[in-house]
Amino acid sequence: MLRLASLFFVQLTLCFFLISDVAVAQAVTTDTPGAVDRSATGGAQTLDDILARQRRQALDDSFRKDNTGNPESAAAISAQLGTLGGVSDPELWRQLRYGTADVKVSSGGEVAKVLVQDGGMRWLAFREGPLRQYGGWLLLGTIGVLLVFFVLRGRIRIDGEKTGRTVTRFKAIERIGHWLLAGSFIVLGVTGLLSLFGRLVIAPYLGKAPNAALLDLSKWLHNTVAWGFILGLVMIFVMWAVHNIPNRTDLVWLRQFGGIIGSAHPPAKKFNAGQKMIFWSVVLFGTSISLSGVSLLFPYELPLFAKTFGLLNASGLSELLGLGLLPVELAPQEEMQLAQAWHAILGFVLMAIIIAHIYIGSVGMEGAYDAMGSGEVDEAWAKQHHSIWLEEVQREQAQAPKDSSATPTE
Repeated sequence: MLRLASLFFVQLTLCFFLISDVAVAQAVTTDTPGAVDRSATGGAQTLDDILARQRRQALDDSFRKDNTGNPESAAAISAQLGTLGGVSDPELWRQLRYGTADVKVSSGGEVAKVLVQDGGMRWLAFREGPLRQYGGWLLLGTIGVLLVFFVLRGRIRIDGEKTGRTVTRFKAIERIGHWLLAGSFIVLGVTGLLSLFGRLVIAPYLGKAPNAALLDLSKWLHNTVAWGFILGLVMIFVMWAVHNIPNRTDLVWLRQFGGIIGSAHPPAKKFNAGQKMIFWSVVLFGTSISLSGVSLLFPYELPLFAKTFGLLNASGLSELLGLGLLPVELAPQEEMQLAQAWHAILGFVLMAIIIAHIYIGSVGMEGAYDAMGSGEVDEAWAKQHHSIWLEEVQREQAQAPKDSSATPTE
């Protein structure tokens, strides 16, 4: 009986303390942060403040943010062993923490005024985590899907026999623009992947010194070849934009998945719906990649995101997309971190698209490479994949001699 009584007493005591803790917790939860008496701590944070932050409650931190001293107070003296001003070290660090310090620098401009900026750690965690993981899986997944498609579908052959007659698909200047864009993008993609995965993949096997030398070369190539990519992007836009405007024939092409569904290939002009999607993806993503790349080449001179976020907020798109109000005041370093992240994300997306494009233009379709190789394609291939365009070319060829003969000689 004594033992049972002791156990009952212990349980009753525990219940009492538990009820007391719950009551105290409820009292702290309902208490507003502004009602906390901090006189005993000289205005510093209390245990209630720490507990409120742990519970993720809204906390008015003006007691810290505004407690930054008074440099011009009467307490500021310059006598020996006296304070050098009306601001103590903790107050100075609060100013730096909340971005209110009056920092004066002799050189470096606005960039040098940012002494504390913790966004770099978030950028590094994103770069070493989701960017590597999802970007790498995107490229490997694209290659895997294409391999499965090749095994199941095989190479798209030309229906029937070749005619032996060729038609000019792309002129020399068009092929130059295409290969300038394609070659530079391959170099940019490879060097970008080396910069992102070099420390993870190369350094453990070849050593840090070879990896550093390789990355140094990659950086130089990336920054130099980027201008060729921009030039090629401008060239293909000027030459092909008018041919890539969507039309009704694209709906038929999409409905038949470019000939995968059905026994006949859908008609198409110079570019079919699939090529148009690739074209506009390259133009739009390539332009955004180029702008962010130029911003990275000239750091802090071409901020892009603060103004963009302001436009998204003003138009309501940020709320519509579920992003909330985006920050419109960004440190110069944050601009560069966002530019690098955006540059890499779009780079991965465009690399996946180009891998699919390379597959179709090489092993995926018979005769497709000739269009960008020699520029000449067999009439049978042109009739199968771009029948409307072939008819237009043949009409022009048929009318050309009549026009030339009708022209009077001077």
